[in-house]
Amino acid sequence: MRRAAARFTIPFMTHADSPIDADNAWAAVLGRDRREDGRFVTGVLSTGIYCRPSCAARHPKRSNVRFFADGAAARAAGLRACQRCRPDEVARDSAGVAKAIRAIEAADHLPRLAELAGAAGYAPHHFHRLFKRATGLTPAEYARGQRARRAERALEEDQGVTDAIYEAGFAAPSRFYAESGARLGMTPSAWRDGGRGATIRWAIAATSFGPMLVAATERGICRLSFDEDGSALAARFPHAEIAAGAAELADLVAQVVEAVEAPARVHDLPLDVRGTAFQEAVWRELARIPAGETLSYAALAVRAGKPGAARAAGSACGANPVAVLVPCHRAQRGDGSLGGYAYGLPIKEELLRRESGD
Repeated sequence: MRRAAARFTIPFMTHADSPIDADNAWAAVLGRDRREDGRFVTGVLSTGIYCRPSCAARHPKRSNVRFFADGAAARAAGLRACQRCRPDEVARDSAGVAKAIRAIEAADHLPRLAELAGAAGYAPHHFHRLFKRATGLTPAEYARGQRARRAERALEEDQGVTDAIYEAGFAAPSRFYAESGARLGMTPSAWRDGGRGATIRWAIAATSFGPMLVAATERGICRLSFDEDGSALAARFPHAEIAAGAAELADLVAQVVEAVEAPARVHDLPLDVRGTAFQEAVWRELARIPAGETLSYAALAVRAGKPGAARAAGSACGANPVAVLVPCHRAQRGDGSLGGYAYGLPIKEELLRRESGD
């Protein structure tokens, strides 16, 4: 169908008059980045349609593309929705995932996938893919994380361990330990009580980034930082037994130094770290970012199951107890700037430089 050219005389949107950065939006279109779906739509003037950024159709010429905040804005400009990617369903998908998240957080048990999908209006297999694409976790993984976080919150409020486990929704203490024991490292009561009963050995190693503290329990590395010493470690774990252990940790420290000096290499060093369910989800996503690449705090929040929690994702990066090994240096602000880093931006810049091979 022929359309009058005047119908598409749409001013080019710039960063100055729109929240959409045209260069970043076009990069997302070229990369078919599903994480950008719902943030804007792509108007194609030559065909008169608008699409999701991730649309699988052949890419149009850049000169024929305009970006709009949403489908309503595109329709007001005379465009119609793409029948292939169905961009107007993004809002419905987001609402369905948000509804499922609220149901999971309010439930006293692990909701069944069929229950969540039915409430959102989707078939279970489709909703499973939709939820994971939006959050980076399956509904079951997200629910288990929420349940563990409830237990952690109860422990922080100084409840008895058994009471906290049952209040969080676990059928028995054995289920809590089966799901969380390996992740917790220290027992729940020891973690709640500043490491009481745990033995942590530490050593200082020389690196090109400066003196580095390596501390470990029997299960793995619990602290890796720069310009800290045993007194700083004792402040973090006031009730643990803190012991200098250069000889006992010699082999482990050598491996840690090697991993830090060559951060692009994949390591399999044992870690014994603790955080909230959300923090640990952020740390897992950080480890999945390819070496030399970065991800925004907002994208990390989505992948960790909390869309819109960019600041909390940044705080989770700041709370990372094992620098470099959990690569929080790969997180940056949404505008492309590096943001902060606990040990200073020069170290962050150098880590990224080494990873990219520059």
